[in-house]
Amino acid sequence: MRIDLTDEQRLLQTTCRDFAAAELLPHARQWDEEKHFPAEAVTKLAELGLLGIAVPMEWNGAGMDNVGYAVAMEEISRGCASTGVIMSVNNSLYCDPLLKYGNDEQKRAWLAPFASGEKLGCFALTEPEAGSDAAAQKTTAEKKGDAYVIRGSKNFITNGPQADAVVLFAMTNRAAGNKGISAFVVDLHSPGVVRGHKDRKLGICASGSCSLFFEECVVPLKNRLGAEGDGFKIAMSTLDGGRIGIASQALGIARAAYEEALHYSKERKAFGQPIAQLQAIQFMLADMATEIDAARLLVHRAASLKDRGVRHSRESAMAKLFASEMSTRCANKGLQIHGGYGYTKEFDAERHYRDAKITEIYEGTSEIQRLVISSAVLKGS
Repeated sequence: MRIDLTDEQRLLQTTCRDFAAAELLPHARQWDEEKHFPAEAVTKLAELGLLGIAVPMEWNGAGMDNVGYAVAMEEISRGCASTGVIMSVNNSLYCDPLLKYGNDEQKRAWLAPFASGEKLGCFALTEPEAGSDAAAQKTTAEKKGDAYVIRGSKNFITNGPQADAVVLFAMTNRAAGNKGISAFVVDLHSPGVVRGHKDRKLGICASGSCSLFFEECVVPLKNRLGAEGDGFKIAMSTLDGGRIGIASQALGIARAAYEEALHYSKERKAFGQPIAQLQAIQFMLADMATEIDAARLLVHRAASLKDRGVRHSRESAMAKLFASEMSTRCANKGLQIHGGYGYTKEFDAERHYRDAKITEIYEGTSEIQRLVISSAVLKGS
């Protein structure tokens, strides 16, 4: 496995790092407190080609690889985790399945404008009573002539309040269980689509999420992705790649917590010396630095496997599991190093602590990642 970044990937890293420092870091705390969707920053992401990083240029993407995507996600999330997940959903959960499973007509209509950032996409699998158990979903798609009628609801939809379209999963044959799920691209401005109130969340507060309700929503047959019954396969394949994005987001949050704690430890004095001279602080910093590097290696391994077209379910699950739990540990240590100040909103340590936790939950909980990994291990794959 190649560890060093290519010149192109390093240029992308520098571009994203500079952008995050200039456009995200100065505003991230205020966006979080005001629960403000960073529309201007998202527009600038589009101008930089960051909303369709691994989409070929023929479909208005940047034409880069998934290691580059992971590098960009880490840098953007280090600046603002909310902006990072907005970018991740459009890249991993919306553009990726359109690129992999869409036909040319669907790509022209539903991929190109989203890869360029002209429009924003989202992904809807989770329901009020169907999170990890996708086969328990109740949203249905009934075929009527040359269209489907969608009935049901989805919740916790990141980008939902702002998105123009959604990759939606619904039951077309309930009796078939997982094999009865189909995938669709739905225009969220269609009649019959109702957006719920924005979710009130612990963290990533500048990233909008909401429930989506489908009330006799008519979707053309040509908007189905793949064949009937391919939905579960499409969803699981998409989430394999999505986990690379969330692992990269977690990595960026952890880096923010670590770098700010490191800086603070050199400035804050106790017992007549900077607290960085205290062994208790040094050990926490050492653990944070080590875990961040280990997580990055796992993330880049999974991304490189995806670039090679190799099955990467286990590796993506490992990257997401370790990076997300590592991020929570690092954010906790970062807050602890800041002491009482870390518990106040005068510093960003408490925001990183809140932002980190969701990476253990969305796009597959840590428990689901362990199931994926253990299944692969037991099969000897």
